[in-house]
Amino acid sequence: MPQLAMNTAALVVVDMQNGFVNRHSAHIVPAVAGLAGQWLAKGRPVILTRYQNHPGSPFERFFSWTRLRHPPETDLVPELFDITFHARAVVTKPGYSLFTPQADQLIAREGWTDLVFCGIATESCVLKSAADAFERGFAPWIVTDACASDAGRAVHEAGLTVARRLIGPGGLITARTALTSPADHPH
Repeated sequence: MPQLAMNTAALVVVDMQNGFVNRHSAHIVPAVAGLAGQWLAKGRPVILTRYQNHPGSPFERFFSWTRLRHPPETDLVPELFDITFHARAVVTKPGYSLFTPQADQLIAREGWTDLVFCGIATESCVLKSAADAFERGFAPWIVTDACASDAGRAVHEAGLTVARRLIGPGGLITARTALTSPADHPH
């Protein structure tokens, strides 16, 4: 069973934006804010991502979806306001994945080996970022009780099912496990 390497791990808070928070996903806002705050309190790095839709995007062309172009939809939730001041970066991304040139450079420079994902949406941006991390050779972790789908519980669960297939069942952890990993304690 893999263990989370805390000394080379970063928490990636995915797309916790006003435009993605609704009746299906609002319940995880306190969980994500709490996890990020506790992670930072332990002196560990946090990255925040923010999705920015743009005219002519694949989302517009293939889904006719034109949301999340402007504030307040694109703004991070107020509960993460203080976290933004202590985060290593806020990565603006045009698609599902964390892996933009900015994020690639940051991860390489910092030497992180483990990426711990939480946020919205489990089945899309969280899952795609974790699968991309896996394919790049990083250890991906998804914090199951600190992510949700804005499309509902069933879609969240479907995302976790696919995640077990793509990154392995050991990559799905709880916030408590993420914060108290045995690898965090010297042997």
